[in-house]
Amino acid sequence: MFLAGDIGGTKTNLALYDWQNGKLAAKKIASFPSKGHASLAEIVRTFLEGDSSGVKQACFGVAGPVRDNVVQVTNLPWVVDAAALESELGLDRVSLLNDLVANAYGINTLEPHELHSLNPHADPYDAGNRALISAGTGLGEAGMTWNGNDHLPFASEGGHSSFAPIDPVGDELLAYLRAKFGHVSWERVLSGMGMKNLYEFFRQHSGQAEPGWLTDQIRQGDLGAVVTQAGLAGRDQVCVDALDCFTRNYGAEAGNLAMKMLALGGIYIGGGIAPKMLPKLESDIFLDAFSHKGRLSPLLQTIPVYVILNDKTALQGAAWYAANAA
Repeated sequence: MFLAGDIGGTKTNLALYDWQNGKLAAKKIASFPSKGHASLAEIVRTFLEGDSSGVKQACFGVAGPVRDNVVQVTNLPWVVDAAALESELGLDRVSLLNDLVANAYGINTLEPHELHSLNPHADPYDAGNRALISAGTGLGEAGMTWNGNDHLPFASEGGHSSFAPIDPVGDELLAYLRAKFGHVSWERVLSGMGMKNLYEFFRQHSGQAEPGWLTDQIRQGDLGAVVTQAGLAGRDQVCVDALDCFTRNYGAEAGNLAMKMLALGGIYIGGGIAPKMLPKLESDIFLDAFSHKGRLSPLLQTIPVYVILNDKTALQGAAWYAANAA
C-alpha cells in the first residue's frame, strides 16, 4: 500500500493506492482544505485514522521547489520535511516531488482517453523531450527529458519567470500589473489569480459597469470559474475578453516552454482550469499563439499538445513514484 499526496495552496488531496493487475488502484481518496490545517502531518494523521496498517512508503507532490527533501510550500505557510514526516508518521520512506514532477510521472498511468489532443497537424515523436504546463491555483511548469529509453521528469519554477506581452493589449496589461505587483510573472496572468487580474484589467479597460447578475455570481462562487463560464457563454464582453486573453497567453507560454525544452515529444497541459475551458483551447486563439514563434513557427506547428483530463494525475504520479523509487 502506498500513500500519495498532491499538496497545493488551495487543497491537499491524499490517496492510498495498491497494485492490481499491473495497475495502480485507489483504495481511499480524500481532499482537505490546505489553509484549514497547520501542517501536512496533521492532515495525513486525520486521513490515515483506521487505515494506516501496511502503509510504509509515501510520496507527496508539493507546490514549491524541493531541496534536500524539504520544501517551503508556495502560497502556504508550511515547511514540509521528508525526514520529519517519516519520524512523525512512522513511515519507512517519504519522498517529496515538485507537484508538476508528480504530475509528469502521472502521465505514465494515463489511458489514451484521458488525454485530449489539441493539435490536428501534430507529428508525434515519442523519442523527443516532453514538457508540462499547468495553470491552477498557481502556474507550474516541468520538463521530461528523453534519455533513450524513458521520459525523466524534472522540476522548474518557470511559472515565476517574467511575463512577456505578445500584443499591444498585453503591453497595457503588463503596465497595469507592474503598477500592482512590481515584478510580473507568468503566474500573475495564467492561474486562478491570473484570471482575476485579467478580469479586473479588462473591466477597468472597458469602462463598463459590472452587470448585477455577474456581481451576484462572483459573490456566490469562484471568480475565475464564473468569468470562464460567462466568457464561454458570451454573456459579458469583459469576460469574453478576459478568457480570450487567458487563452492567448496560455498558448504563448506553452509555445515558449516547447522551445525551451525542445519538447518535440509533446506539450501536456495539466491543472484544473484547462478541462473547463476546452472550447477555447480548441480554438485558433490557443494554437495560433502557441506556434507564433517567427522562424520556428513551422516546428511548433508539428508539436503535439494534449490536455490532461484526469484530475487525479498528480496523485497517481506520486503513487507511481512511491512504488518505483529505489
